[in-house]
Amino acid sequence: MIDRYLLRYFLGVVEQGNFSRAAQHCGVSQPTLSVGISKLEGMLNCQLFDRTNRRVALTEAGSRFLHHARRIEAEFAAAAMSVVEHAPRTALRLGVLLSLPAAKLARALHDGMPEGMVAEVMEGRRADLSSLLGRGRVDAIVTLVAPDEPRTLAIGSEPYLMALAADHPLVRPDGAALDVRALAGDAMLVRRHCEALPAISSFFTGHGVRPRIAARTTNDERALAYVQSGLGVTMMPACFATAGVSMVALNGFAKTRTLGFQVAEGGERLIASKGILAPLARALRASLGLVSGGI
Repeated sequence: MIDRYLLRYFLGVVEQGNFSRAAQHCGVSQPTLSVGISKLEGMLNCQLFDRTNRRVALTEAGSRFLHHARRIEAEFAAAAMSVVEHAPRTALRLGVLLSLPAAKLARALHDGMPEGMVAEVMEGRRADLSSLLGRGRVDAIVTLVAPDEPRTLAIGSEPYLMALAADHPLVRPDGAALDVRALAGDAMLVRRHCEALPAISSFFTGHGVRPRIAARTTNDERALAYVQSGLGVTMMPACFATAGVSMVALNGFAKTRTLGFQVAEGGERLIASKGILAPLARALRASLGLVSGGI
């Protein structure tokens, strides 16, 4: 029989990326953890990790075992919580896109977090989040998802709109869409982390519009401040609508994005359980003003 502490040592190495950090995370010395991993490999009669001086990577057998180890550890945790009257809160390790408005995200996490759970948030670009998920550093990520993509739960969709200062001369009372050529004389703010940046650039250049670049940033709150001050205009997801900024559609630019949760292999229970991600998805959809993702 495999002792639970061996599973925790194994999962610690996967999540922390090396033996020294895993030992610290598990509260043991590195030799103790190494002996435990060797014992586990002996019990399973296979090598779980490829070890070099620079990195630790799962073997093919280790990757297969990871699915079962996570499920068993989750069952251990569920069993412990079921018999403890005042169980400690369980952490939901959540990766979120940088391109989400901070205040609205925070409100959704406050309103939608299931009873007895707390969020541990890590931010990043789409590729960063996929890497964190694949390495077991997070339980789920809020990212861009495609229809019928495996291990996902859609939250909702939204368009990309042009953000202009509320007093910009091109803003009309009826909110009518703009022709991109009308922006030829405006300075542009480049959101370097925007997932749609290549499509936006192609759309502008395809219509012969090559605006002056007033600023490049990876901070959306700063981008909004620049827009509000009249420094320039930029394309943003509709969820960034805020006071002092008018969000206007561009004729012919129909790109949208669909946000959703994605879980790693073995994490399907988070989607299947209607009490974990589903209420958080509803809170995110309401806070961000997304069109229903089918929940």
